Amino acid sequence: MDLSDEVELTLLLAGGQQYTLSVSADEPLLRELFEVLVDAEGKSGRLFQIPIQKGRSPQAPQKEALLTFRGDRLVALITEPPILIETSLPQSDPLASDYVQIDQFLTPSDHDRLINFVLQQEANFVSTSTSTGDLDYRKSLVLYAFPEFSQLISQQIHAVLPNVLTQLSLPHFDIQQVEAQLTAHNDGNYYKIHNDNGSSHTTTRELTYVYYFNRQPKAFSGGELRIYDTTIKNNQYVQAETHHTIEPRDNSIVFFLSRYMHEVLPILCPSQTFADSRFTLNGWIRR
Repeated sequence: MDLSDEVELTLLLAGGQQYTLSVSADEPLLRELFEVLVDAEGKSGRLFQIPIQKGRSPQAPQKEALLTFRGDRLVALITEPPILIETSLPQSDPLASDYVQIDQFLTPSDHDRLINFVLQQEANFVSTSTSTGDLDYRKSLVLYAFPEFSQLISQQIHAVLPNVLTQLSLPHFDIQQVEAQLTAHNDGNYYKIHNDNGSSHTTTRELTYVYYFNRQPKAFSGGELRIYDTTIKNNQYVQAETHHTIEPRDNSIVFFLSRYMHEVLPILCPSQTFADSRFTLNGWIRR
């Protein structure tokens, strides 16, 4: 857009009032109004006095009036044609991505039954995929049908969820669904950085859970869960450089917000035997 072009600017103010005027694209007023919207420098309390025209009918000639308002009364701006103004908020300290890990989550007998079941189902595990179809983003095997243990994990999650939400400082909510899948990570497997509710069909996922189990003695290394903190960049919440690395402890479960960026670090399993895999019963709690 040429900076000399005229822009139709509509001011939307608290209380439902709106006023429209024409300004040039390089008018400093535009920048000042956008700065107030993001309050980049604490300017929301400044006073604006803007000339406007009144009386636009043929019988009533236009009259000039003065619109006066405080910056904190400005709700939104409409510009026609559209104008995008680059703004930046001060870099903030990373926001911690909290999680809860509970040891000895299942009874020893349920833990052993689950391991025996998984080993019997080896032939039914299939390769995992991603919604984007990227072949190099995720490597593991997954089993989707296991009614007995999906019911067991759901019952256990319902029992501990109130305490988990308290520890995460989250309000309690009604559970719509507890999704579950069994996953096996073997030698060289991984899952690159992602979140679990970034698409239209996953938006109601509130919490992600990962229950770890494996044969003893443990025959793999690596496979840690890395959860990234959040920071603000270009007015958006994005992944920070800081993170938490969580050891996949046998018979423990981890809960964290599904919107957090996280990854599974590569696994080293020298035997490459399915039975020596890093197993998880993992899924999502929908609000």
